[in-house]
Formats: sequence, structure tokens, C-alpha cells
Amino acid sequence: MTEHEDPKKTKTPRYIEKDGKRLRCGFTTGSCAAAAASAAAQMLLTGETVQEAEIRTPGGPVFRAQVLNPKIRYEDEPGQEPARPVWACCAVRKDGGDDPDITTGTLIEAEVSWSGEPGITIDGGRGIGRVTKPGLDQPVGAAAINHVPRQMITANIERVLDVWREGHAENISDAWREEHADMPLGKSPDTFSGLRVIISAPEGEALAARTFNPKLGITGGISILGTTGIVEPMSDRAVVETIRAQMNVLKAEGDKFAVLAPGNYGLAFLTQRYGLQEDRIVLISNYAAEAVELAAEAGFEGILLAGHIGKLVKIAGGVRNTHSMYGDRRMEILREIAREYCAEQEREKLKGELEDCVMTDAALEVLERYGVKEQTAQEMARRICGYLEEWSEGKLRAETIVFANKDRELVHTEGAEELLRREIL
Repeated sequence: MTEHEDPKKTKTPRYIEKDGKRLRCGFTTGSCAAAAASAAAQMLLTGETVQEAEIRTPGGPVFRAQVLNPKIRYEDEPGQEPARPVWACCAVRKDGGDDPDITTGTLIEAEVSWSGEPGITIDGGRGIGRVTKPGLDQPVGAAAINHVPRQMITANIERVLDVWREGHAENISDAWREEHADMPLGKSPDTFSGLRVIISAPEGEALAARTFNPKLGITGGISILGTTGIVEPMSDRAVVETIRAQMNVLKAEGDKFAVLAPGNYGLAFLTQRYGLQEDRIVLISNYAAEAVELAAEAGFEGILLAGHIGKLVKIAGGVRNTHSMYGDRRMEILREIAREYCAEQEREKLKGELEDCVMTDAALEVLERYGVKEQTAQEMARRICGYLEEWSEGKLRAETIVFANKDRELVHTEGAEELLRREIL
């Protein structure tokens, strides 16, 4: 993946190259929330609507966003002219670039109002999820607005406040400024107060049903996310961070072992065959090695990986990422294992028949005809666990269950079922 522009200098769209395609990066929900909050704070301070907001993301690039639906509410006070703004609201539309994120196009709204609590307080409104399980970025009960977006919102509102202070310096004494330097202020020192920020997403509740939020214990809406403020199309980082979040939730709830599956086939196998609840299974996609490293980092005692032979046989060959873009060694790995159990005079013939196979189910039929399927499967499982434990640097005990088709179990390691019964069920 090659970056074309210096993210610390560019103010134009940022692009990456992936799989030979030039893809435009977008901006996270965190960037959108910060831009909207910055614009709303400016409107509250000045009493004037704005058309554009500009923030610098943690990753470097500047995000210039069109401000939508700006609204200001005023409060008339005796002897005060003009009326004092007490509330401002606006929205920014999420631009995910060329990433197929389901939040692309949705509105992220920010309301900013005066508060009796000093400082800048941030909460979630309509369409923003609430955390109900420990182990996530925010504590139970808090709005699902992660810490980096919270920092972005605060920093960009403070930048607006700094500009306002400069324009009203003659009204603020040095002593007052020193005492209240880190706090928001109103039209004068006499009207000093804090700011309350509410982030909303009108479509958030409906969108959340298509995310991992229900599984993570985040209810009622989407999360406001982002560590760099930038969305990289089809980002590996986003998938790995989702795996990390799932593991942290399970560990916080007391699980000693993590149960992993590459995808929906493994999920269905574990729920239907062993009765596991879906929210106890971590989907790892093709990120086998990264998932193991995250499990070790989270402090689990071990892992159980269940999946189709078409994916898991690659791990038996030491393949860290099972995506086909990293090569297809399935038949080569099966052939290497099977030859140890095949009669010497039949090895070349077995090799040729396996090379002609396209799918692993067909390869299993070949192995069965040669009478080496069971031994090959057992050795494959042993090697899978060996690599999983190696990738964890010896911190994890590993077990595996390998199936063929959707529900036909091929092999499981000695401790797999016992682990499921004792630690999970």
C-alpha cells in the first residue's frame, strides 16, 4: 500500500494504492463530530451561522467540511442587546471516501450550549450508542464516543475559543484570564460558564443493526470512532481494531479462553454444533496471526480456533493471513503432510491427484482413498496449534476444531471439547 501524499502537509484529498487501484481516503465519524462541534461552538460564540468547518485530524490532513442545517437559539435578557445565543446546532455529512463503510453519507450532528459545569462536557444524543459491557474504550453507561474523537472535539472547540478570546481581549482582564485560562467563557467574564456538547446521528439506530455494536454490547446507535481521523479504504486496521474490541469485552466479562472463527461458516458451526452464543465468538476474518497476538495482549490463557479446512489448512503451513491475495498453498500443505503417511510407491500418484484438486473437500476424498485422511487431519490440527502458540510467543494454549463443508467435523484437538464445556458453555 503506497501513500501518494504527505498526510502532515496535504489539504487536498488523500489517496492510497491498494491491489493496483487508486482509492480516495475519507474521514471518520470522529472527524465529522469534531468539525460539527467546532462549527456549532463558533455559532454559539458569535451568533452567526457558518458554512464551512475546518479541523486538523490527528493523522495530519486538514478536513474541510460543509456545514449543514445550521441553527441558533437566542435568549433575550433585560438590558442585553443583541440577544445572547444559548444553543447552536449543525451537521456534517460523513464522507468515507472509497471505503464501503455503512456510515458513509449519514449526518453527524453536534449541539453546543452553555452549561453550569465548567469545562467542555461531551455526551451522545439520538442515534449514538451506549456502552453496556466493560472492556471497551468508554466505561459502562457512557456514550460510545471513543477517547480520540472526544479529544478532537475538545481540542477544536478550544481552538475556536482561543480565536474568540483574541477578538475580545479588551474585555478580559489579565487576572481573570490567568484564573480561567482553561475554561470556556461567554460574552464577558460575568457570563462565564462551561460548554455542553451533544453528538447525534439521526440514522444511527438503524445503521447500528448492521455493525458489530450489538455484539459488543453497544445499544441504541452507532459509535463515534477513529484514531487518525482518516478512513483508509478497505482498511486492515479497522478490522483488526474490531477484533481487539470484541476480545477486550470478553476478557472484561471473565472469559479465560477466546473462541475464534474466520467467518460465518465457523460461527454457524459453533452455535449449531456446540450451542455457543454468537456474542462469545470472535470473528477474525483472515487475520489469524493478528488475532492471536491480540488474544495474548488481552491476557487470555488460550484460544480455540474453529473453521473450515479451506482456511485453516493454510495456518498449518505457517500462513499468517489466510486471504487468497497472499497465495494459495492449500494443496501443497496437504500434500506435504500426507506424504508422511502414504506408502512411498504411491507418493507421486497422490501428489498428482492432489494437484488436480480445486477444493479441499475434493482433496479429502483423495486422502480417504489412499487411507491417510485421518492421520493427515490430525497432523494438520497439531501444526495449526503449533503455529498459533508460536505467534503468541508461548503465552497461549491453543486448540482447534476443523470442519469440512458447513457441518461435518473433520478433526479436533484433544482439549478442544473440554475447553468449550469447562470455560465457555
